[in-house]
Amino acid sequence: MKPSRSAQQGGAALEGTAAAEPAERAAGAMPEVVSWSACELATAIRSKRVSCQEVMKAYLGHIERCNPRVNAIVSLRDDDELLDEAAWRDRQLARGEWLGWMHGFPHAVKDMALTNGIRTTCGSPLVDLVPEEDDIYVERLRNSGAIIIGKTNVPEFGLGSQTYNPVFGVTLNAYDPSKTAGGSSGGAAAALALRMLPVADGSDMMGSLRNPAAYNNVIGFRPSYGRVPSGPSPEVFLGQLSCAGPMARSVADAAKLLAVMAGADDRAPLSIEQGPEIFATPLERDCKGTGLGWLGDLGGYLPMEAGILELCRNALEAFEGIGCVVEEARLEFPPERLWHAWVTLRHWLIAGALGDFYRDPSKRARMKPEAQWEVEGGLKLAAMDVFQASAARSAWYQALRRLFEKYDFLVLPGAQVFPFDATIHWPGEINGIAMDSYHRWMEVMIPASMAGCPAISLPAGFDRHQRPMGIQLIGRHHADFALLQLACAYDQATGWVTRHLPPSLAGA
Repeated sequence: MKPSRSAQQGGAALEGTAAAEPAERAAGAMPEVVSWSACELATAIRSKRVSCQEVMKAYLGHIERCNPRVNAIVSLRDDDELLDEAAWRDRQLARGEWLGWMHGFPHAVKDMALTNGIRTTCGSPLVDLVPEEDDIYVERLRNSGAIIIGKTNVPEFGLGSQTYNPVFGVTLNAYDPSKTAGGSSGGAAAALALRMLPVADGSDMMGSLRNPAAYNNVIGFRPSYGRVPSGPSPEVFLGQLSCAGPMARSVADAAKLLAVMAGADDRAPLSIEQGPEIFATPLERDCKGTGLGWLGDLGGYLPMEAGILELCRNALEAFEGIGCVVEEARLEFPPERLWHAWVTLRHWLIAGALGDFYRDPSKRARMKPEAQWEVEGGLKLAAMDVFQASAARSAWYQALRRLFEKYDFLVLPGAQVFPFDATIHWPGEINGIAMDSYHRWMEVMIPASMAGCPAISLPAGFDRHQRPMGIQLIGRHHADFALLQLACAYDQATGWVTRHLPPSLAGA
């Protein structure tokens, strides 16, 4: 199977993409196998109710039908190679060798992560390599039996929550292909929503697991920093804003995938020592009396597109229905100070990562303007600027810790705008308020990112135009399992993912 035409041609323009392709391209019966949850699929494979080859055939056929419409999966490998690997997984099972929860799973890795033997681009024409090693978490996926079929599309260098790049083109929303899938894990979210993958991996610096999850009616979990080791990387101590995590169509599936991805590794000295086994245990718990602090739009500070706060407040009723106590929470910290610290630290880290490209004029010209802006901001910084930003981040963490003395969890909207037109790079304004950078419209994401605390995006419903939206839960320092327990109770009570298929699948 070949990538879609848009994936083969690439190109930076957002017009003339797969959005123009008719809905009939995705028509056809959806195989029963791809409709199963990941937990159901793992059980069926291990019990030999379905073979790994049958699973692979079903998924590859479904991808061929659905992917040309959204361009979510790129760098797809050859069908015959993948079927041979699936046959090998079947032979392993026949010998009693079960590698783990993902044994025989077709899986596409976010194209920001290294994949041994499979093309990695980071969505940039300046990065085109076939690595000889995996990222740590990708290595763990393989060791658990996953079959890597290709990659999921990302924005250039993973910058921004709009998945387009000059290598593969734009990825479109699973529910409305005229809209963005979000990003930077946009390809992962759209593929997951359209049942082209059982589960997906992603990464999150500013909201790259949570925002696309909200835009595609799936679940994105940003774990505590260090829960999923990063790297291998030439710098292992300073880059503490971004982390990898799971995406899924149920919280139970997300927790199982986290159990595969998580755990300490001495190549990542800041990784969390706690074993990952707890995430594979049952998530059920009594939520009665659990206190939630609703932060909303941070007391009117954050501009929000009409309808988002109302949808999220409706979602709060579902939490109350499972026994939670929800109260309005007040943020005792100036949000503008948090924003300025965020911009400084992001400039600094991105300039460190992309500075070599920028210093070469010929390569700089091939970087998108937003990437150049980040590097230029970093080059203007003094050491004391970075220290002061880190001090502000530390003060924010202490303010958040005090809030957690009153509330068990905090709640925020999953985005400030609904999925927007896929032909624009980023929203220039919200409610008439101009956005002064390509990511200012995502400011609602940084409270969790800057604290290093676990956060999860859960579906909150749809507006009158049937655009998806999510809601964020933020947990205490290292309270990943407790957060997943509450999220699971909400997921089971609402069933947003299973109740609302993307339109192209609804009649399949």
